[in-house]
Amino acid sequence: MERKKRTAPSIVAMKGAGEKIAVLTAYDFTTARILDEAGVDVILVGDSAAMVVLGYENTLPVSLDAMIVLTAAVSRARPRALVVGDMPFMSYQASIADAVRNAGRMVKEGGAETVKLEGGAKLAPRIEAILEAGIPVMGHVGLTPQSIHELGGYRVQGRNDATRARLLDDARALEDAGCFSIVLEAIPWQVGREITEAIGIPTIGIGAGPHTDGQVLVVNDIVGYVEGRTPKFVRRYGDAKSVVSQAAKGFVDDVKSGEYPTLEESY
Repeated sequence: MERKKRTAPSIVAMKGAGEKIAVLTAYDFTTARILDEAGVDVILVGDSAAMVVLGYENTLPVSLDAMIVLTAAVSRARPRALVVGDMPFMSYQASIADAVRNAGRMVKEGGAETVKLEGGAKLAPRIEAILEAGIPVMGHVGLTPQSIHELGGYRVQGRNDATRARLLDDARALEDAGCFSIVLEAIPWQVGREITEAIGIPTIGIGAGPHTDGQVLVVNDIVGYVEGRTPKFVRRYGDAKSVVSQAAKGFVDDVKSGEYPTLEESY
């Protein structure tokens, strides 16, 4: 049976049906096709591209124009998965007008079907305005990488009663503003469960425990492209780095030795 196209309403319906939601990041046409064929429900064109694609130390430097280019590449794969375009730092914080205009660019130029914004209750007016423009919004609370300077680094959020209550209030505010789902990042699993049970829209966890309605990871992490220490919540499912390295080494060796190309591989 052919897989149906995922939409914001169908993702919401998955929570009611008790079906877990699988989300992965992608930043290019080829990877998007592979992930879609694997059956992911949502492809997030994350601002994590700043680090894993463009080589920055954090997500802050990536521009809206760069995110549009990457989102357009993913959308051209025409995936059955829902395509979410991540709104980069300072593309929506300055004003409601900026938020609507730039979300519109993500859809019109990038081909995104929904957009994602980081932050809690204070973003409600921006979310409502984007929704009025006809663009579904995914929220994001907990560890919000665009606020690392305010948070003091990449730290688990919601470890005490006050921050736990604030996260719950933020999640409820995002639901009330009209978000169709919320990413919960780097929070204790108990808080992830509490928020998931308290709201009617899907929660997508990343380092938020097993009780959320879905999970998201960075594709570079799961295929083994990233070296060094990875976060506790990352599970590696492959070793693509070794595959690519072995292929590249074989090519170099054959070119150096004159074994490639042969006459059979020539016109």
